[in-house]
Amino acid sequence: MKQRTPVSDIMTKNIIALTRSDNLERAEMLFNRHKIKHMPVVSGESIIGMLSYTDLMRISFAETKEESNRSVDSVVYNLFTIEQVMIKDVFTITSETTIKEAAQILADREFHALPVVDDGTLVGIVTTTDLLYYFIKQF
Repeated sequence: MKQRTPVSDIMTKNIIALTRSDNLERAEMLFNRHKIKHMPVVSGESIIGMLSYTDLMRISFAETKEESNRSVDSVVYNLFTIEQVMIKDVFTITSETTIKEAAQILADREFHALPVVDDGTLVGIVTTTDLLYYFIKQF
């Protein structure tokens, strides 16, 4: 296993992101459509927050996908904005951060995703799933 491999080798570069003007229904649709659990919230190319699927489920009364629950989710989602639900104090890494360092940060801080930012621009995201696939390839 290479000791100094940068996260740029494994990070997701095609970022699915939200803006502060998006609503929580759109967030849920993107989470489900792209089968992801974390989304950066951006203003232009800069990250201003992170939203996780878990954050979204915490404010929802119904965690099922049944059609009858859609109206309940819609009502709840309309009570909050992206900005009210997102994590604002986002811990980021650079594309040159090593995979080992990223794994250590995720483990120590109990995060599941790290936005990758170079010179103030969001360039990727590294998740625990990305790390698992990387480690699997090593064997």
